[in-house]
Amino acid sequence: MALDPEPLASRLREAFGGAPGEARVVARQAADLADSGRYEADVGAELTADAVREELSDAPDGTPADRWNWWIGSLELAYGGYAEFAVRQYRP
Repeated sequence: MALDPEPLASRLREAFGGAPGEARVVARQAADLADSGRYEADVGAELTADAVREELSDAPDGTPADRWNWWIGSLELAYGGYAEFAVRQYRP
């Protein structure tokens, strides 16, 4: 099942604040990560909107992009190959 970025963006913004554009970029990156199959292959679980929200809840305080990049950095250290999913720029 594909991860739908639109509802995820709303959930992220509601949970962690930040600009609408920022939450949309994070949600698109999450959808791209889910579509790649990399997370499922490494972790053994499907990447869902609930999983993204839960993982980002574990991150230190910050906006959705701050939290996402923290989590992607953790995945990069653990498995490698996740840097391409980091958020580098977004329009507020």
